Amino acid sequence: MAENNWMMIIFILVEYICGSLMFSYWLGLIVKKDLKAIGDGNPGAFNLWHAAGYKLGILGVILDFMKGYLPLVFLYESGVVNNNFLIPVALAPIFGHVFPVFHKFKGGKAIAVTFGVWSAITRFQVSLIFALILAVFQLAARIIKKGKGVSSEADGVMVVAGMILLGLYMKVLNFPGSYFIIWFFNLVVFIYANRGKLYKFYKEKTDKGIPYRY
Repeated sequence: MAENNWMMIIFILVEYICGSLMFSYWLGLIVKKDLKAIGDGNPGAFNLWHAAGYKLGILGVILDFMKGYLPLVFLYESGVVNNNFLIPVALAPIFGHVFPVFHKFKGGKAIAVTFGVWSAITRFQVSLIFALILAVFQLAARIIKKGKGVSSEADGVMVVAGMILLGLYMKVLNFPGSYFIIWFFNLVVFIYANRGKLYKFYKEKTDKGIPYRY
């Protein structure tokens, strides 16, 4: 029993370290783009996309996805990780990306790695639904904006709102309780990682509603 506990601790650490591998930031440095000094300073794949183009951005998305998917799908599908330890093992790469040990614990938004984690533990079911929700949000936002680009702050709101709707989907399909715990902490991480965007979006909307005083 004690040996199994130690093995699970090792798996959690390995998953956390995998999440801490900031591939997109390192790819940016290769092309002389310091992601920390661009946009909102996010060292993740989507900031790389905006800073260095879609080709390098797609590579960053794939690498961030794989670090959430590959180790976890092996551990989960092989039965090495049981339900008791699924929660910390699945959350470890997400926390690793947001709080990377190799980047002074200042990481990205964990969107791509989140897709990797949910793809691993639900065989792509939940991640595909999440992608569909975000796609619908993006389409609706562009229609409302009449084809104009969506702000970074609105993107943050859509990610958090999409995660909330994802929880409702999981509730309807009666997912196991352990999955809801993973979902809840994933949501908390998204709120934390997008806290600046959420606050700015809120301020912009509330300030517009304040009547001008002479």
